[in-house]
Amino acid sequence: MTAASTPELEADRQALIRLINDEAVFHGDFTLSSGKKATYYVDMRKLTLDHRAAPAIGRLVLDLVKDLDGVVAVGGLTLGADPIANAVMHESVHAGHPLDAFVVRKEPKDHGRGRQVEGADVAGKRVVVVEDTSTTGQSALKAVEALRREGAEVVAVAVIVDRKTGAQAAIEAEGLQWLASIDLDDLRLAPQ
Repeated sequence: MTAASTPELEADRQALIRLINDEAVFHGDFTLSSGKKATYYVDMRKLTLDHRAAPAIGRLVLDLVKDLDGVVAVGGLTLGADPIANAVMHESVHAGHPLDAFVVRKEPKDHGRGRQVEGADVAGKRVVVVEDTSTTGQSALKAVEALRREGAEVVAVAVIVDRKTGAQAAIEAEGLQWLASIDLDDLRLAPQ
């Protein structure tokens, strides 16, 4: 189990855990984006795009990254990271330590400026990749690869829910810090 850095943030975290358990955990037979089979699915997009959860998500992810020196922007692979990065950006302004957001396309655009990373200029900047949940870490690592090609210094990957299925080891093997706000123990779910 993890905890937030202040009682107020821990209250946000506990409220988010309740929302996840009540509205975002589905039981059945699922195939994850990694190709792995699972008997439950944590559909965080249901909450990252929900007005009740998004502000708390922004505050909690901001809490995860607040002690990382020199970080100026957060984002990740579209679509899952987009609402998280926006929530963090908005909450960071309220907290008095503004962070920008960026979006990493799955592939570079084939028109216009041909960019793969949109939003904040990341060249030479310290950034954090965000994700709703991760099984193998491959989506986050795809974003990391694109950001490194753009000249960014990726320092960490921050996820809302750690599925405890190998993503942390994959991220740390790339020399990045792994940060998670909620894990399966918090949700009373077993790793699979």
